[in-house]
Amino acid sequence: MAAGKTSLLSRLCSEGSDRIVPTTAAQWSGVKYVQKKRLWGFSIKAVPFPNAILNVKELGGADNIKKYWCRYYQGSQGVVFVLDSASSDEDLEAARAELHSALQHPQLCTLPFLILANHQDRPAARTPNQIKKYFELEPLARGKRWILEGTSTEHMDGVKEVFSQFILLLEDKDTPPARI
Repeated sequence: MAAGKTSLLSRLCSEGSDRIVPTTAAQWSGVKYVQKKRLWGFSIKAVPFPNAILNVKELGGADNIKKYWCRYYQGSQGVVFVLDSASSDEDLEAARAELHSALQHPQLCTLPFLILANHQDRPAARTPNQIKKYFELEPLARGKRWILEGTSTEHMDGVKEVFSQFILLLEDKDTPPARI
């Protein structure tokens, strides 16, 4: 929660920051209107890149939404997992548990993963290598195709570049596993 999924996705779609509505504020019991904007707990966007268009299903990280995540897994060709690299130890542990669960889910376990350690511009941010070690990615993701990269909405050229690399991973089933 509050990892920056919505901000990264909105910036990738070249939307202004005034239109960003976090998915964490959503309620699944019905439609909730806030300032004339609907909040559902998820969003679907087509993200244009020079060589592809990614149809991204953004799933909110609030506890009341997580139980519905698996309903959106079918048909996925890859997974983008965004975590707040500057979060508290408790929140980082929760993100670790969610990533471990996703990497082992039957509908996701064979898919390429892009793990974004977001908020690298914050003083308390952990480096991608620290995240890799803490999340135990080497043994967990053995045999899987994955990328771990530090990101920030302040450096969108880097975010676009890592998505371009992820697109190559999606296209090439023979790419060797593990990359950082």
